[in-house]
Amino acid sequence: MIVQMKKVSLIILGDKKSETLKTLRNLGILHIEIAEGSSNTLTQLKNNVTLLEGAISTLSERVTKFTKHETVDLDKALSVARQVAALNDKAKQCQGERITLNNELDRIKSWGDIDPEAIKALSQKNLNIMAYELAKSEYDKLDTAITTLVLEKTKSTVKFAIVDMGDDIDEALLNALAPYKFKLPELSTQKIRQKIQKLELTLLDIDSELSSYAVFTQSMKDAIKSIEKKIEFEIYKTGMNDEQLSENQEKCVSIAHFKGYIEADNVEKLTQTAKSNSWGLVIEDPTEEDNVPTQLKNNKFVSLIYPLTDFLGTVPGYFEYDISGWFLAFILIFFGIIFGDGLYGLLITAVAAIPVIKSLIAKKPVSPTFLLVGLFGISTLIWGTVTCTWCGLPAEQLPQWLQKLSIPVISNVYADKLWHPFWTGGDVGLTTSQNLQIFCFTLALIQLSVAHIKGALRSKGSLKMLGDIGSLLQLFGIYYLVLSLVVNPAVFSFSLVLGGIPIGTVSIALIGIGFALSFIFANYEGSIIKSILSSLINIVSVLLGVVNVFSDIVSYIRLWAVGLAGAAISATVNELAGPLLGNLLFAVLAIILLVFGHGLNMILNVLSVIVHGIRLNTLEFSSHLDMSWSGHKFKPFK
Repeated sequence: MIVQMKKVSLIILGDKKSETLKTLRNLGILHIEIAEGSSNTLTQLKNNVTLLEGAISTLSERVTKFTKHETVDLDKALSVARQVAALNDKAKQCQGERITLNNELDRIKSWGDIDPEAIKALSQKNLNIMAYELAKSEYDKLDTAITTLVLEKTKSTVKFAIVDMGDDIDEALLNALAPYKFKLPELSTQKIRQKIQKLELTLLDIDSELSSYAVFTQSMKDAIKSIEKKIEFEIYKTGMNDEQLSENQEKCVSIAHFKGYIEADNVEKLTQTAKSNSWGLVIEDPTEEDNVPTQLKNNKFVSLIYPLTDFLGTVPGYFEYDISGWFLAFILIFFGIIFGDGLYGLLITAVAAIPVIKSLIAKKPVSPTFLLVGLFGISTLIWGTVTCTWCGLPAEQLPQWLQKLSIPVISNVYADKLWHPFWTGGDVGLTTSQNLQIFCFTLALIQLSVAHIKGALRSKGSLKMLGDIGSLLQLFGIYYLVLSLVVNPAVFSFSLVLGGIPIGTVSIALIGIGFALSFIFANYEGSIIKSILSSLINIVSVLLGVVNVFSDIVSYIRLWAVGLAGAAISATVNELAGPLLGNLLFAVLAIILLVFGHGLNMILNVLSVIVHGIRLNTLEFSSHLDMSWSGHKFKPFK
């Protein structure tokens, strides 16, 4: 259920902000709604978090399971973080210099060892040496009057030098050769190598010093948590609205005010605290315009769905429905159908059971995540048992007792059998696959009916309830339409009569009557005429709504299709590995192939549950509930 909330407006003296927030934090029952303020303190706190996070990121690779963490206070943790940041900056600078020097070495290596100082010394003696690199064809065109010293010649290029001993050299030629002139390095090749070596030693020293700080990683994480509490406090303090109240020019009073939300059961506790601290307090019921947080409260079993909804980040709005119980019930069924293999179910159950048993032995609370995974495993085991699906093996190869545990109409044991409903007289029948499709469509009928029944109950006492009843009637009529058009038109014909009741005619009538009720009352807000006008204005959406009901029911066939695909992958893996098992030499390869193939299939099944199983709850089911999952969690300041 969604816990009832009250909206709270609190008024305090402007100089009592910190004192009030400390009191509220100790009380720990008020969800405060304040826009973030700004202050130098807030900026500094955020900078400290960024500093610590950067240090933790730098040290993360240096932390091992053998690291003995040291506990230090906040100031020491910040000091270590600054040192880590300084070392990290120094390391980046050294790495940048090393890259530059290595690039310089790569540039000049084809010229051999070079000493620019020696070349500069020659220039002081009027002996200028200029080096060039030209394509061989261009070099051959050079004026023969120019004396060149060939340093290296290949099939495509020529490295050469021109020695200027004070002779007059054609300036135009030198200008033409300027783009091909070799730029001398600032340091000799030997000095560049020595500098690179020195930088590498410095980097090793930095790495060693950084590793010595790894012991403070946990303390820095604790420091972040501590600072984040201060940030939250500072945000609330600086985010309050301030007002100046004055009776005259001499007397001026500053007040601050803010809004929040509290569980209805805790109103008395807040009221008493407000009285003892002389706060101004207004408590009222929230409206749909308010951004009310959502607090869910369910029994321990239903609460097992919370790890999944937390992972998805789905929170119902305060004025929406809490469908935690229905979500859990249907996702368990969907999971079992999608995985669909008894052996997979046993494996999942066993994996979940290990941490559960460890927690029970240690007398520690059992994580709801592992309990939920265990339920998923049991669901898969049950579905694999009733359909006789075990590791992709043909049903006839399984033990007789396993075959007898299955339910015949949906069991792989009877996959080739044709099931004849009593009203067909044996003329036409249903295959096992069609029976499974019917099961999926029936799940759709049940789940979507729950949605419209909940809607009708919410509108109880209003004519709008007839609109929800109309949607429910449409749902039943379209359900039979789906069976006829998708499953088997011969078995579910529109001329079918059972017990004197023309089923096909009734289904069409349900669709028509349901549409009429929905059209007239779906938008009822006190006036039938206005409701009809609203439907007429949105006539396209209203008509598409009928089509959407059809597509939503058909959408549940994805459960059967994805389960069928998973079973096909399992069978294919077995067929590939089977021949190898007969040869001792290839037995190990066969086992690796089986583990990899079935492991990959299970991963794909997990993705299928997220994509398909969860979709049916958060989209198809929720859309019939008019839920948008627009809520946010109730987080009291504490």
